Amino acid sequence: MSTVTASSQPAPVPPAGPGRRQTHWRVRFAFLSLIWGFSFLFIKVGTQSYAPFQVTLGRLVFGTAVLAAVMAVKRERLPRGVRTWAHLAVAGFFLNALPFSLFAYSELTIPSTLAGICNATSPLWGMGLSLVALSEDRPTRVRVAGLGLGFLGVLTVLGAWQGFRGLDATGTAMALLASLSYPVGWIYVRRTLAGSSESHLSLTGGQLLLATLQLAVVTPVFTDLPGRLSALPLLAIAALGALGTGLAMLVQYGLVAEVGPTTAQMVTYFVPVIATAAGVALLDEDLTWSTPVGAVIVLAGAALTQARPKRRAETGGTEGGNTAAGTAPADGTAPGTAAVDAAAAPAPVLPADDDTRPARSEPAATA
Repeated sequence: MSTVTASSQPAPVPPAGPGRRQTHWRVRFAFLSLIWGFSFLFIKVGTQSYAPFQVTLGRLVFGTAVLAAVMAVKRERLPRGVRTWAHLAVAGFFLNALPFSLFAYSELTIPSTLAGICNATSPLWGMGLSLVALSEDRPTRVRVAGLGLGFLGVLTVLGAWQGFRGLDATGTAMALLASLSYPVGWIYVRRTLAGSSESHLSLTGGQLLLATLQLAVVTPVFTDLPGRLSALPLLAIAALGALGTGLAMLVQYGLVAEVGPTTAQMVTYFVPVIATAAGVALLDEDLTWSTPVGAVIVLAGAALTQARPKRRAETGGTEGGNTAAGTAPADGTAPGTAAVDAAAAPAPVLPADDDTRPARSEPAATA
């Protein structure tokens, strides 16, 4: 659930009372963690009756419908300019169409718990790619250590010492490629759409619309119409799109605006935990000791890759506060002034795919 955001100045978020603010942002934080964690369960249920491309198309249709409704209420228009639409088409492919499809295909052969943990590797991929593609994103010993620790966690989850027995290599590779697709899209957006004058809602709506059109072209070519409409898988796809792609995106950026990107990005660390719990409890998926242990190592590594250097007292500034795909200050910037970090989960698009942060156009990820 990955989406792009804008650089136009939004309406300021009114300050809430101390008690009201703390209650409300925590409720939204919990909702975001739950819906993104359950996204992998929804994908698994959806693919029980529908082809992976059909699941992805339905997800994008419902997600786009939510954004279209919000845009109509707010009287937002779609972006203008051929170049902007061309960049959004690429962003929609890497942040929505490709990872959503890969996760759907992967869950044909791997459990939703493993897919959720693979999704948590996005910050690791993002840090590695940003060191190559973004000259201003300087490595530190802590972040490089986090990268190594994270991939050690991946090997633990996959049971490398056992020769990866019992795992479907193709499905696992697809899930890891899906998590890699998000930072590729993030970096592309950072290079091409940063500083756009369009609103975040307008850019996100255009991105999801183009991703939907891409799937609308591909799906009829590679799939046949289902013989019948199964109610439960269809409801799962609707929830995946309307809640996990549309509404969750709006909630995410609202959190960024209210509590800052540093706090909002912490949702990433709850998603694989919830995905694992949902898969084991509701889908009766097997769980070996290496899965939760490896997941903890992955999340610890991801947290280290997001670490920022300490402030320099003598200069009064910060040194290189960039994350793998964002430039959020370590102290949590005021509403509307910074973007979500690479770890803020896709998604889809991420990050998805959300209200306001004008400093620059950057993506946000979700499952």
